[in-house]
Amino acid sequence: MDFRLTDEQLEFQQQCRSFAAEVIRPLAERYDREQTVPWEAIRAAREWGLHGVDHLMRMGSDPDGMFGVIYAEELHWGCAGIALAITASNLAAAGIAASGTPEQVAKWVPECFGEGEEIKLAAYAVTEAGAGSDVKSLRTTAKLEPGTGGGTDAGTGEWVLNGTKVFISNGGIADVNVVVATVDPELGHRGQASFVIPKGTPGLSQGKKEDKIGIRASQTTEVVLEDVRVPMDHLLGGKEKLDRKLERARSGHKSGPSGALATFEITRPMVGASALGIARAAYEYTLDHLEGKSDEGGPLLEQQRVQQTLADVATEIEASRLLVWRAAWMGRNGVPMTGGQGSMSKLKAGDVTMWATTVLMDLVGEYAQSTECPLEKYFRDAKIYQLFEGTAQVQRLVISRMQRQDHQERLVAAAQVLQQAPGTATGDAMEGEKEPAPA
Repeated sequence: MDFRLTDEQLEFQQQCRSFAAEVIRPLAERYDREQTVPWEAIRAAREWGLHGVDHLMRMGSDPDGMFGVIYAEELHWGCAGIALAITASNLAAAGIAASGTPEQVAKWVPECFGEGEEIKLAAYAVTEAGAGSDVKSLRTTAKLEPGTGGGTDAGTGEWVLNGTKVFISNGGIADVNVVVATVDPELGHRGQASFVIPKGTPGLSQGKKEDKIGIRASQTTEVVLEDVRVPMDHLLGGKEKLDRKLERARSGHKSGPSGALATFEITRPMVGASALGIARAAYEYTLDHLEGKSDEGGPLLEQQRVQQTLADVATEIEASRLLVWRAAWMGRNGVPMTGGQGSMSKLKAGDVTMWATTVLMDLVGEYAQSTECPLEKYFRDAKIYQLFEGTAQVQRLVISRMQRQDHQERLVAAAQVLQQAPGTATGDAMEGEKEPAPA
């Protein structure tokens, strides 16, 4: 097992780090204060080759899955809000890739970013006021109305969507909205489907814009759907696939996770890496700030209490990064995360980042509460990583359930092996038990 990054990965890491230092950080304070969309940073990311379809394909070409988590950590080291404004479209693109047909992927993923100098954005609309981390409780509905000929086969009829989504990144400014809605409420997440709704569709509107404590450069709003009509081919995966899924659910057969859950499983290591970018920025700032400073106990960086805190922070960041990298590698190589490894990476990194920014503020002292101190912003930005794409509490539930199921499956597999072992009822007799051959 080789933990070293390849030359190509190191080069990409340096490119992302330079972009974060030269472009993102000089803009961070302004956009955090104004809470406006950082279009100049998004355009610069395109110019640097760090936004758009070509960039997405480049990240997908890495066999280790490291490009995505490197990218997330480095950009969030620059500013979490600006980084999220640049990268939020990736979640919608991932939702299309996870659920769509090849034709839908080819059509809509480029629309999530725009091509050439044209900049477009996308939003992934799942969360509702009564259904945040619990996607089974979604109330946004999608009902199929027959076409003029009365048919509901592929190519005929329209879907009508109604509901309100909340806390949606890029809400109100997205050119492409991927909306998860309930087709059959009685089936929970198994009765849900994803739809592509382009900007300007009648009935689609922006609701309340959120005034957030952190990630303030990323626009977050309600997305309101009032009798929004989309054609049949805007259903991701198509009608036949949805019918098969619903039939399996109604007949009691087991089914895989919902499209939303599958998308989140893919992106959770990226969220963990994003959190680590904040934690690393806070740690590095604290080291620089304390260098050369003393109190009655002598130089701060030579005092045991300070050294132990800094050592704990450094260790927790490294441990979290290993979980993130493992989950990213598993996702890229199709290794099933049966033990909740994706959720582990997001949970650990989010908790570590919130804790690290807090204890580092304690080391810096009262200056850390000033808006002049970068730690104040890192602290505000950190909290969201314990909340979105599944709260820390929900991650623990997911991990616990998956660990239990994985353990039970291992026990069953072990029992089957024992039953087939030599000397058992179903196995051959062991060598010492075989009857002697006749003389």
